Amino acid sequence: MDDQLYYKGEHDKGVLAKGDEVKKILDKFYKRKEIQKLGADYGLDARLFHQAFISFRNYIMQSHSLDVDIHIILNDICFSAAHVDDLFPFFLRHAKQIFPVLDCKDDLRKISDLRIPPNWYPEARAMQRKIIFHSGPTNSGKTYHAIQKYLSAKSGVYCGPLKLLAHEIFEKSNAAGVPCDLVTGEERVTVESDGKQAAHVACTVEMCSVTTPYEVAVIDEIQMIKDPARGWAWTRALLGLCAEEIHLCGESAAIDLVTELMYTTGEDVEVRNYKRLTPISVLDHALESLDNLRPGDCIVCFSKNDIYSVSRQIEIRGLESAVIYGSLPPGTKLAQAKKFNDPDDPCKILVATDAIGMGLNLSIRRIIFYSLMKPSINEKGEREIEPITTSQALQIAGRAGRFSSKFKEGEVTTMNREDLSLLREILNRPVDPIKAAGLHPTAEQIEMFAYHLPDTTLSNLIDIFVDFSQVDGQYFVCNMDDFKFSAELIQHIPLSLRVRYVFCTAPINKKQPFVCSSLLQFARQYSRNEPLTFSWLRRYIKWPLLPPKNIKDLMDLEAVHDVLDLYLWLSYRFIDMFPDASLVRDLQKQLDDVIQDGVHNITKLIKISETYKLLNLESLSESQSRLSGTSKSQARRNRSKVLGSKAAEPLAPDAGEKSLASRLVQQGLLTADMLKQLEKEWMTQQTEHGKERTESGTYAKGTRRKKKEPDSD
Repeated sequence: MDDQLYYKGEHDKGVLAKGDEVKKILDKFYKRKEIQKLGADYGLDARLFHQAFISFRNYIMQSHSLDVDIHIILNDICFSAAHVDDLFPFFLRHAKQIFPVLDCKDDLRKISDLRIPPNWYPEARAMQRKIIFHSGPTNSGKTYHAIQKYLSAKSGVYCGPLKLLAHEIFEKSNAAGVPCDLVTGEERVTVESDGKQAAHVACTVEMCSVTTPYEVAVIDEIQMIKDPARGWAWTRALLGLCAEEIHLCGESAAIDLVTELMYTTGEDVEVRNYKRLTPISVLDHALESLDNLRPGDCIVCFSKNDIYSVSRQIEIRGLESAVIYGSLPPGTKLAQAKKFNDPDDPCKILVATDAIGMGLNLSIRRIIFYSLMKPSINEKGEREIEPITTSQALQIAGRAGRFSSKFKEGEVTTMNREDLSLLREILNRPVDPIKAAGLHPTAEQIEMFAYHLPDTTLSNLIDIFVDFSQVDGQYFVCNMDDFKFSAELIQHIPLSLRVRYVFCTAPINKKQPFVCSSLLQFARQYSRNEPLTFSWLRRYIKWPLLPPKNIKDLMDLEAVHDVLDLYLWLSYRFIDMFPDASLVRDLQKQLDDVIQDGVHNITKLIKISETYKLLNLESLSESQSRLSGTSKSQARRNRSKVLGSKAAEPLAPDAGEKSLASRLVQQGLLTADMLKQLEKEWMTQQTEHGKERTESGTYAKGTRRKKKEPDSD
C-alpha cells in the first residue's frame, strides 16, 4: 500500500484511510502500556512483543487484501467509533501465527518447570539415604577414606569426572580382590567370566545408573556441580543415586549447597573435614629462567602454544621433559606420567596444562605457573581470558609434594616475577561458596516440546525450553551451546528427534573441524540406514596413518583419535549402526601407540615445525614428501602452519621469495639429510651464542633482557 489501504470482500472496493493515518494508529497501539502489559499476560515479553508488532505492522501496511474485520476496526478507529485497544485481538491472532509457542505456553511452562528436581527420582526418594561429605584440599586423604568404604561394601558405584579416574578405581578395586566393572561413555568392561554385572562399578559421572540399588556410592569432585556445562551430571547423581550411603568428596565450598539440597529431600549431611597430609609453601622468588629448573619441576601452561614453546626451550638446554595436555588420549597421558614418575628415566621435568589438576598421580616437587591467565567459557557461552580462580589455583598447586610421591613437601611459584604477588593473592583468597547446581533438559522433555511445536528445529526447541524454564535459586540451567552447535550442524540430516538428540549429546571438540565433519558424516550414514562398518571407517580416516612429522601432524592424529572415540560412544547407543566397536578399539590402541611415540619425540617435532617456518620450506616439504613416498595431501599437511614457535624468525629478507634452501633443493645441491645436518648445526650454534651473550652480559639489539624473557633463546 502506497498511500491508501484497500480491502476486498463482499462489498465493493472501498477506501479506508490514507497510509500515514494507519501508521499513526499502529504507533499509538504499540506505545500503549496497557497493551504491552496485556501482551505479557499472553506470553509476549518485550522482545517478542516488539517482533510481533513489526510483523503485524508490515502485514497491515503491505497487504493488498486485508481481512474484512481488520479493515472495519481500522476504519472505525479512524472515525473515532472504536478505540485503538480494540486492535489487540487481531494483533494477538497474528502473533500466534508467527509464534506458535503462544498457543501452548501453559503446557510448555509445565514441561519446563525445573523447580523441584528431587521429584524426578522416585526410587531415590523412597529410600532414606545417608549422606557423608568428605571435605578437604588436595592430598588430604578425603577420597582415600571414601574409596575404602566403597571397597568394603557389598555393592558400590564410583562416579568420577574423568575416564582416567574411573580407570584408576576400576584397576584398584580389582587388584584388591573386589570385582568391579568399568562404564564410560566410550567403554564397557565386565570382569565376571559369565558376563554378568559385578556388584561394583566405576564410571564417569554422566554414566551412573539412578535406578540400580547400591550399598555405597562415591561421587568425586562434588564441587563440579557448579560447572556451567557438566554440572547437571553431579546434580543428577546427588539427587538420584539409589544408595544407602553416598560419600561426596570435594571442596568445602560445596558443603552449604549440598546441605540445602539434601534438606529438600529430607536427608541429613554428615561433614568430615580433612587437612593436607604434606606441607606446601609459596616460594618468595619466581623461576625467571628455565636455566633454574630442577628435577621434579612441573611448568603449568594454559595453552598448547606455551606447551610447545617451553618444551622446545627445555630441550635446547639439554633436558628432557614429559608433556601432558587435555586433548591427548588417556593412554598417552598415563605413559607421559609414568615416564616423568620413573626414577630411572632421564626425564625429570613435566610441562602440562591444568589437565594434571585431577586424575593423574604425579611425583612433583615444585609447581611453576608459566602464566596465571586462563581462557574460559562463562555461563552465557562467552569466551573470557581472566586470572585463574582460587579453586583452580589450589587444585593445581596441590599436585606438588603429594603424600604418595617421593617429595614430601610441595613448593609453588611462578615463571615471571611480576606474577608472584598475584599468585599469593589468589591462593590467599577464600574460596567462594557454591550457590547453585546445574540442570539439563532431558530427551523426554524436549520430545514433549516438539509435540507442541512440531515444525521447530531442535536448536530452537532448546532456546524455547531455556526461555520457558523455571528454576529456583538453588539451581541453574547448564550452558547448551555445544548441544546447539551439534544440532545446527546436523539439522539438515533427516533423523527422528530422539536419534537427533542422542547425536547432539555426543561429546565432541567443536574446535576440531575433522571431528565436526565426522559427526555430520556419521549422522548422514545413519540417516541412510547404512551401517558404519570397520572397513568403512578405515577408509574414512585413511588408515594406516603415518607417524607425525611435525606438530600439525600430531594434532591431526589427536583429532582422528577423537573421531574413533566418537564412533565408540555412538556404538553403545546404536549398536546395529555402529557394529564394530571391538575392532575400532583395537585400532584406537594402535593409534594411541603412534601418538605416544609422537609425544615422546615432541621436541623433535617442534624443532622440525620451527625449521619449516624458519627456512620458508614451501617447496622443500613437497620434495621430502616425494622422497619418503607420502601423498600430496600429506605434503600439504606438512606445510601447514604449526603452533608453538616463538624463537624462529625468517632468514630470508623477503618472505614472499623462495628461500635459499628451496632453490638449492630444486637444483639438486641440497638433500634432506644435508638440510637436517645444517639445521642441527645452526641450532647448536645459536645455543652457544646465546650462552656467550648471557655470560658476557651483552645483548643483541632488539632482544629483551633475560629477566624479562627467560626463554628468548
